[in-house]
Amino acid sequence: MVINDPILVVDDEVEMRIAMSAALKRCGYPVELSHNAIDAFNKFKKKKYSMVITDMTMPKRSGLELLKDIKAINPNIPVVLVTAYGTIDTAISAMKHGAFDYVQKPFDFDTFIFLIERALSFKEERAAVLAEAAEAPRKKGGRKATGVGKNKASYKETITEDEGMKQLMAVAKNIAPSRASVLIQAESGTGKELLAQYIHKESDRADRPFVAINCAALPENLLESELFGHKKGAFTGAINDHRGKFEQANGGTILLDEISEMPLSLQAKLLRVLQEFTIDRVGGTETTSIDIRVIATTNRNMMEAIDQGVFREDLYFRLNVIPLMLPPLRERKGDIMVLAKYFIEKHTELNNRPLLKIHNDVSKLLTNYNWRGNIRELENVIERAALLCAGDTITVANLLMIPGTMKHINQANQPETTKEPLAAAAEETVQDKETLTLKVGVSLWEAEKQLIFKTLHHTAGNRTKAAEILGISIRTLRNKLNEYKEKGEVFELES
Repeated sequence: MVINDPILVVDDEVEMRIAMSAALKRCGYPVELSHNAIDAFNKFKKKKYSMVITDMTMPKRSGLELLKDIKAINPNIPVVLVTAYGTIDTAISAMKHGAFDYVQKPFDFDTFIFLIERALSFKEERAAVLAEAAEAPRKKGGRKATGVGKNKASYKETITEDEGMKQLMAVAKNIAPSRASVLIQAESGTGKELLAQYIHKESDRADRPFVAINCAALPENLLESELFGHKKGAFTGAINDHRGKFEQANGGTILLDEISEMPLSLQAKLLRVLQEFTIDRVGGTETTSIDIRVIATTNRNMMEAIDQGVFREDLYFRLNVIPLMLPPLRERKGDIMVLAKYFIEKHTELNNRPLLKIHNDVSKLLTNYNWRGNIRELENVIERAALLCAGDTITVANLLMIPGTMKHINQANQPETTKEPLAAAAEETVQDKETLTLKVGVSLWEAEKQLIFKTLHHTAGNRTKAAEILGISIRTLRNKLNEYKEKGEVFELES
């Protein structure tokens, strides 16, 4: 393969730089060298490169940090990481941030060159698809990708103080007007579908359909029918013609959620859709042209899926024209309280309650919590806390609904370092006769009932005072008590 722009090789070890450079030059590739990430990034800002090869571990600034800087400027350039044995987990993590692949030291140079050729082919394929996507609307007389929709998305991820997220949103807005396919990779709960909706709303397709389908939620035969539609009599139960999701999204955007779970047989049909923008209904003989923008999401490592033979590499190239990587919430510490306050406003308004404040201890706990469920988990925790809060300030006691935080709360001899942050802090709260203790696994309905009954005990059965403490109307309290009574749960004042 002939390339015009050089390959940038970054490594702090002179011998390694020379060895990689020699191997690349033997294949006819132009090469430029850099001895650290800072120097490399300065060069990258001033010059165009075909791809970047960087060592993972370097002094002052790591290869992972360089990767993030490069992707913020040019999300389409392939970046290959060179890693030692002990940093493979870090390298795999880097792939989630947009690295094309990694090679482990010591490596065979034939394998190294094969990887470089694959990365360059990937870039060429992506460029071809982008050009094709830009040309297709003009050939077919379709809409021009020159404007954006009038109705902008209210995407909660824009509630951010994180620089990486701001850069990601800028990229998403810039690529929105094109027809190019987008692949959003991130952990569950980070807001992949909301980002897809944002891209749709920022495009000239904003006034057309946005159709989403979860590729993991349906068995293969039903997924095929849902995507492509079917003709009457195509299979048992097909009593009418059915328009599939692709036809429903015509003129707009289709979101293929959890694309990595799509069966291989359907991947071949999807590849044809992306190549020709036509579909055939199940049991049909006619081909239908469609005008759609495809956005796909996954929480899997796609290169691993390709290596395992469960995902087609050619389909990956077609989908990954514009790669977007959403960071997990734990890497956005500064946004945790920003989002928490947003969710408090949202759920107090939905539940017709006054706006709640957050105790300083709660802020510390939320910021230091791991958030495996990301933004979705944070919202659930805040919603529960807002419902359980009897006063005007959310306290540590209101956070005890977080799964796993009560596991060792009553084990006094447990070392402090082994406790989850919320459980450790909860032990510092005052435990008296007015404290409500909830077990992990209790339903929200049961927790609400216990809180209401406990408050009524505290007020000696005075419903007006109880409603005031709970921050709800006396009518709401009465309705709740009637609801519990219908289910055989009657409040009785203890003597």
